[in-house]
Amino acid sequence: MTTEHLPILYSFRRCPYAMRARLAIAAAQRECELREVVLRDKPQALLDASPKGTVPVVVTPDDRVIDESLDIMLWALEGHDPQCWLDPADGTLQQMLDLIAENDGEFKGSLDRYKYPDRFELESGTEFRDAGALWLRELDDRLNSGPYLFGDRPALADMAIAPFVRQFAHTDREWFRARPWTALLRWLDAFLDSALFARVMHKYPPWRPDQADIIRFPDPDVRPHPEQ
Repeated sequence: MTTEHLPILYSFRRCPYAMRARLAIAAAQRECELREVVLRDKPQALLDASPKGTVPVVVTPDDRVIDESLDIMLWALEGHDPQCWLDPADGTLQQMLDLIAENDGEFKGSLDRYKYPDRFELESGTEFRDAGALWLRELDDRLNSGPYLFGDRPALADMAIAPFVRQFAHTDREWFRARPWTALLRWLDAFLDSALFARVMHKYPPWRPDQADIIRFPDPDVRPHPEQ
């Protein structure tokens, strides 16, 4: 089966960067050939496309390589944006990009050290948990004025940031759920309970270079996998 007309998406299901890319691709209805990778055994085709070896990566039919998750979101949505993620109910695209940059900068650094203190030769990630919580409280304050980060409907910022808040929350669910950020919890639960999240979290087998069939993403016939 030829796939010359389809972009190729290298992804890893639990990675928040890959998750945000899949959310935008699914929302944009931009069909791709999905290649789910095992990060400890990265396929050579991924490394040939993007030597840094991280996911997500998109290879377009004209051999353009897009290997930054936010760039993939914009690529998908600039072609087709039926839910108006790039045009928020309140604010501007640039304001959303600025908020996403805050998420991807200091907050992501705190999240990594909180979740994986051993990688940074830390005895505990508590200090960085508390640092990340400061930013989450800012999100909670923002969400007190509306159900989403930029108005009354979800937009790019919500979908780019929510996967990282989810990862933070899952590091210590009991601690996270005990925090007094009611608006943030409501927002996160709405994301986790959404049909779109269930759709992009379907579990696919790892891609093999010698496999005969391709996996098309998004697939309208998939059933959510119970392990989210």
